[in-house]
Amino acid sequence: MTGMNFFKRLLGNHAAEAAPNGRQLQAALGTRMLVVDDSPTIRAVLGKMLGQDGYMVQKAVDGESAIDIAKAEQPELIFLDIVLPGINGFAVLRALKHDPLTRHIPIVMISGNQQATEQFYVQRFGADDFIKKPFGLKEVQQSIHALVRAGRLVARAPMPLPTPVPATSVTPYEEIRSTVSGMAA
Repeated sequence: MTGMNFFKRLLGNHAAEAAPNGRQLQAALGTRMLVVDDSPTIRAVLGKMLGQDGYMVQKAVDGESAIDIAKAEQPELIFLDIVLPGINGFAVLRALKHDPLTRHIPIVMISGNQQATEQFYVQRFGADDFIKKPFGLKEVQQSIHALVRAGRLVARAPMPLPTPVPATSVTPYEEIRSTVSGMAA
């Protein structure tokens, strides 16, 4: 994602480009995601959103456990809160981006703290996106869509469109006539 697109999203231009069929792109079913937040509510809500979209979700309550899980489990996407107990999200981001085992993992920073948000503008250490709290399903899906479009996540195979039932060329008159002649026989 270019710097300009990043700032457009931060400033409210959430009109993410849609897939050719007009739908949001999704990551592959079963994509492993890690949600890092000290709030049990955010972990539960974001975890449920992601789970309902077919993703495998792990959760961490602090930065230290986030780093351990990221190294051991190699999630394909991390949602990382900035304000955490112990080491903050910026330190976690730096540690993950400097480690050869985890530097490839896309990271979406999340925060509701205005100071942390402003700090993020200044200290962007390689995060792939940012979502401001409170957020909804739309913002989460748009972030995933952007990562799929950028090639950072594998795209979900498109669902086949239902095959249309071919229209018959029999007119109602012919159908009635056929039924009546069948009854006469």
